[in-house]
Amino acid sequence: MLNPRCGESDRPKCFYVYIMASANRVLYIGVTNALHRRVWQHKFEDIEGFTKRYKVTKLVHWESFDDVRNAISREKALKGWRREKKVALIEERNPKWKDLAAAWYGQSNEKIRRRFARENEEVLSETGVEPID
Repeated sequence: MLNPRCGESDRPKCFYVYIMASANRVLYIGVTNALHRRVWQHKFEDIEGFTKRYKVTKLVHWESFDDVRNAISREKALKGWRREKKVALIEERNPKWKDLAAAWYGQSNEKIRRRFARENEEVLSETGVEPID
């Protein structure tokens, strides 16, 4: 499942399936092509919704894929699992439920927010989509 070659020069695109957890172990499963940015959005409650409401801010598991279809398929499969099976998957590699992204954001929140905003604008301009203010 994990793809150690994801991101190498001959495989520039990576897609990630990830599991976030709250302090009370509420789980959220998602898929993204920008894990660092997406985890930051959850961690700093940058997006309204489930993860903000339930304070789901710890990255406890992730897998990488070089094909988006495989990543989406895996996300759907994980979402269909019973909770016990999801917990077993997390604890297989992360038995203490440590935040795997705890050391990712050494810069100030505002500096990171500006960088991600710039990246989002670039992606939107490439696709021709207008940003929502």
